[in-house]
Amino acid sequence: MRPSLLDPLFAPVTTIDGVGDRTAKLFANIVTADVTGRDARIGDLLLTLPTGVVDRRNRPGVAHSAQGAIVTLELRVDRHQPPPRGNRSVPYRVFAHDNTGEVALTFFRGHREWLEKQLPVGETVIVSGKMDWFNGRPSMVHPDHMSALADAAHLPLVEPVYPLTAGLSAKLVRRAVDRALELLPPLPEWQDPSVISRFGFPAFSDALASLHHPADPLDVSPEGAAWRRLAYDELLAGQVSLALVRARTRRGVGRALVGDGALEQAIRKALPYSLTGSQETALSEIAADMAKPERMLRLLQGDVGSGKTVVALLAMARAAEAGGQSALMAPTEVLARQHFATIRPLAEKAGLKAVILTGREKGRERAEILAALADGSATIVIGTHALFQDAVDYRDLALAVVDEQHRFGVHQRLAITAKGDAPDMLVMTATPIPRTLVLTAFGDMDVSKLIEKPAGRRPIATVALPFERLDDLVERIRNALHEGQKAYWICPLVEESDDIKLTSVEQRSESLAQALGPVVGLIHGRMKGSEKDAAMRAFKDGETRVLVATTVVEVGVDVPDATIIVIEHAERFGLAQLHQLRGRVGRSDKPSSCVLLFKAPLGETATRRLQVMRETEDGFRISEEDLKLRGEGELLGTRQSGTPGFQVARIEFHADMLETARDDARLLLTRDPDLSTPRGEAVRILLYLFGRDEAVRLLRAG
Repeated sequence: MRPSLLDPLFAPVTTIDGVGDRTAKLFANIVTADVTGRDARIGDLLLTLPTGVVDRRNRPGVAHSAQGAIVTLELRVDRHQPPPRGNRSVPYRVFAHDNTGEVALTFFRGHREWLEKQLPVGETVIVSGKMDWFNGRPSMVHPDHMSALADAAHLPLVEPVYPLTAGLSAKLVRRAVDRALELLPPLPEWQDPSVISRFGFPAFSDALASLHHPADPLDVSPEGAAWRRLAYDELLAGQVSLALVRARTRRGVGRALVGDGALEQAIRKALPYSLTGSQETALSEIAADMAKPERMLRLLQGDVGSGKTVVALLAMARAAEAGGQSALMAPTEVLARQHFATIRPLAEKAGLKAVILTGREKGRERAEILAALADGSATIVIGTHALFQDAVDYRDLALAVVDEQHRFGVHQRLAITAKGDAPDMLVMTATPIPRTLVLTAFGDMDVSKLIEKPAGRRPIATVALPFERLDDLVERIRNALHEGQKAYWICPLVEESDDIKLTSVEQRSESLAQALGPVVGLIHGRMKGSEKDAAMRAFKDGETRVLVATTVVEVGVDVPDATIIVIEHAERFGLAQLHQLRGRVGRSDKPSSCVLLFKAPLGETATRRLQVMRETEDGFRISEEDLKLRGEGELLGTRQSGTPGFQVARIEFHADMLETARDDARLLLTRDPDLSTPRGEAVRILLYLFGRDEAVRLLRAG
């Protein structure tokens, strides 16, 4: 049970005066609850930190106020000038002065009675807002704050600025956050005293107070002591929950999976190439893990096209030699079918039956697949989340392989663990993850890396082109098609959007079809699974030769004879994603190219990104650069896949505390595995605060 002490923080935001159901939905857009898709709670408001401040300490006087500056003025009110009767388009003006000059306070659709009460003629008032100059005359439109001189003490001199969304005012957000601070109960200290003194942390409640009521712009810096304190709290919560998952996953008694190597040899013989050195190293690490009686929990990191699927297949052959079944879970149906197309013929060469199970297999076909898994005649199954639903029973699941781990959270890892008798787990990701992020997302796993490309792959020539050269590019694609090549054309949006002026995929596919003829195909995330598969198949089989797509093709789609990829609005993508997309080409021995189409002028970060893409194809270097350039990164308003969703911690500022948090978590659980000491009880509160309750449930489940 959640400690009752935390009840006020788990109440919905609708318990705050002035926040109804409609406003609560708007709050869910800005507070971090949107990560989990649940309603916003009081506690979420506390962890929605300011993005900056408005500094109202600047008091230059009317004549010395710069255009556009936020200033605070002490003024004497001279006269009111309401608009002419019946003409509401003229603003209401109040003229006032200080000893340097006169200013017009301007209000559109201003209410006379209210303004006369707020700004009485002859009184001295304090106003604060943005100064504008028109034809040499100063004006302040809709001041942010107005008060009588006697109430000046209530003016917030340094005001926090929060993320907003349409329909939600800054005033309401500030009021809701203040109410949340009032509801914060006194909490026990969960941090080790040595960590507090080492990093100079304030108490949890003091850190929140200083961030939400800053006295200076430095108070809301991610590098300040208050923010670092909350970031460390979050990192510790993450590391404790990962360590608990690891302990639980390992505790399920594993078994040694050892075979005679015959099936593995049969598959190796069927391969048209020999394995790279790093594939062999990864295989020997996996084999050593599988031979141990404890469960394997290993992350296989490898760049696009480095041959992870083959490593996974050879591990599955080893499990089959030991009499067990294997399941490979992919994040999308397109990717699951592609894995199936690669694996089935090789598995058959070794006499192993591979089946596929996604949401699309229905009726009799589905029943036959489920029966083959239950009686053990199917040794390997490939699919999506469907593999771990209740209706799926395995005769003996010995190995679970999860592809593109970052799409699956701890919950899914536990769901897989519940199938079979504590199966070994191998997780594969094509996103090269910097060491710091490996620690945050996979602190519970051992890591193998594939660092070489398979033999025969050629480097990809990468160029950046401004949009002005679009016609030249289309001409170049036309020539390439005549030579029998295929091309991807990636767009960032599905349909025209009013707020972001970008060409949508649908528009781009129409304009390319007009220029190039009926060889243009289209694929995007809003299409049905069967439509996506048909579009991919048409491209693979050569019925279409240009595939216009959203980033749906980012993960794992394999068309070896595609040799060109155009990425439109490349400046809007993160480095890791550009690298993932580029990996769709260069999958054969033919020379390939990647065209980064950008809209000038470019900002500093975008320029650097495109430069890094031209300089290197090393995914690990790219991922480190990406982290430097943009932290965890936002892409068109959505978190980029591949980075754990933190509420407070920013890896680019707080990575130095990660190792401490991991060591602290492991030491704590070694001494207090059930979190039953006073510090352990306090850490349980921390886990609830940062939404890591699944870890607390693990403790209860023993």
